[in-house]
Amino acid sequence: MNNSPINSPCPEIRITGDGSHTLYIPEMDEHYHSHFGAITESSYIFIDTGLKYCSTNPVKLLEVGFGTGLNALLTAIEAEKSKRHVMYCTLEKHPLAHQIIEKLNYCSLIADDNKLLFNEIHKAEWEKPVMINEFFTIEKRKTDIITDRVTGIFDLIYFDAFGPDKQPEMWSDDIFTKISNASASGTVFVTYSAKGTLKRMLRSKGYEVTLLPGPPGKRCITRAIKK
Repeated sequence: MNNSPINSPCPEIRITGDGSHTLYIPEMDEHYHSHFGAITESSYIFIDTGLKYCSTNPVKLLEVGFGTGLNALLTAIEAEKSKRHVMYCTLEKHPLAHQIIEKLNYCSLIADDNKLLFNEIHKAEWEKPVMINEFFTIEKRKTDIITDRVTGIFDLIYFDAFGPDKQPEMWSDDIFTKISNASASGTVFVTYSAKGTLKRMLRSKGYEVTLLPGPPGKRCITRAIKK
């Protein structure tokens, strides 16, 4: 999770319940991932209920909140495994410093041979599509979704901003108007939040909303399909 209004120079690396790292932002008293398990949470919400549910090939994917790059890594791994082409566009206001990224332990827990893949994702030049491998192309946009336009139409949306209680402006009607405008009929939207205000906004933008069981520590998550 990211798109934080605070560009913290030294977020703290913390261990979550499955042994994987997350980052803690003291200024916001907020973590990038669930303390029950960063990899577990991202794998379940964005890969299992999002990417695997979306049937298009190639997949045009929009991520709100690049953060540590964990969602991108897991998506690239699944794309190669399933032989699906993913065009991954991710929005980030404050990219993390390389010194933080290189300390994250995701690859040692998933598979050490994905270290090169993780590095290539983070080394990819911003503001242009970069082909990482045969099945995964990433376009990293340094932008603020609160003030900037979102261009493109996408098949799948990962909404991974900081929580509504910490950054309510990221969960506003204006933001979801932008998300809706970037969605076609059948677009799949997934996020960890299941708040009533979110469900009402999505329905008002023409989405059919479903609550799904959540990962450890989370009772429900949201998946919505644009009508």
